[in-house]
Amino acid sequence: MDIDRIHTPVMLERTLDLLEPALEREGAVFVDATLGMGGHSLAVLERFPGAVVIGLDRDTEALAIARERLARFGDRMRFVHTVYDGIADAVRGEGFDEVQGILFDLGVSSMQLDRAERGFAYAKDAPLDMRMDSTRGRTAADVIAEYDEDQLRRIFQEYGEEKLAARYARAIVRAREAEPITRSGRLVEVLTDATPAAVQRAGHPAKRVFQALRIEVNEELVALEAAIPAALDLVSTGGRIVVLSYQSLEDRLVKRALAAASSSTAPAGLPMELPEHRPQFRLLVRGAELASESEQAENPRAKPVRLRAAERVRRPS
Repeated sequence: MDIDRIHTPVMLERTLDLLEPALEREGAVFVDATLGMGGHSLAVLERFPGAVVIGLDRDTEALAIARERLARFGDRMRFVHTVYDGIADAVRGEGFDEVQGILFDLGVSSMQLDRAERGFAYAKDAPLDMRMDSTRGRTAADVIAEYDEDQLRRIFQEYGEEKLAARYARAIVRAREAEPITRSGRLVEVLTDATPAAVQRAGHPAKRVFQALRIEVNEELVALEAAIPAALDLVSTGGRIVVLSYQSLEDRLVKRALAAASSSTAPAGLPMELPEHRPQFRLLVRGAELASESEQAENPRAKPVRLRAAERVRRPS
């Protein structure tokens, strides 16, 4: 891959602006919890010359690209091979107890989508892999081969919010009895054949099923549900966290976690709020912020993004 032609990350300038009050001081520590090819980390290292960056990623291929791309920053850039729910161990492993900034840029990366052989994209025929860490774990082909009809229906409903989940699960089970489904092209054929023509006109029949398989293979929501509270615990007073989500399931988890952290814990009926009940965080944006119309026009991958951010205002006593 030509590292000089890597795309600009989604909502980059807005993310940097939100992080700036926390990262502009000397010695600030920033965690890029979804390092990818290092676009956000590169921008942070350049804009905040006193900051140290810890980059986490489960994808060894992405880590190799980021190491090459960010080598010139020396010890200011640290790399950790881990899923983002390992954020606390990663930070402490680098010698820090708290950090001033954290970013989660969730979902599948551009590199993973663009590499046909990784099997993430339903528009390209490839082995059904979908593992973000290709060194371990089951593949999407394993899920398709081993899950029974009820299990397939459940993940299509829960992780893909797919209305035809039962129909698709039944079609897959029937098709795999004739021959194993090991490639994305064959799975798309099965799904397309099972989709009414009117529904096909409304969008690609494989979109939500592929999302569900990716989430199941990588246990993304399980990891995220543990990662956000762990990340919030690491943020120092005055520190900030920014999260970019690309689908509603992710965004709902993030919304709930940030809402809880920014709410009073005072029991109902108390005449006054005690200091220990005051919120630990304050929200930095109202609701979920979208990419600008111009950015969405330039970069289709910015269309579904939802940005949420918060700042720690106090530590628990």
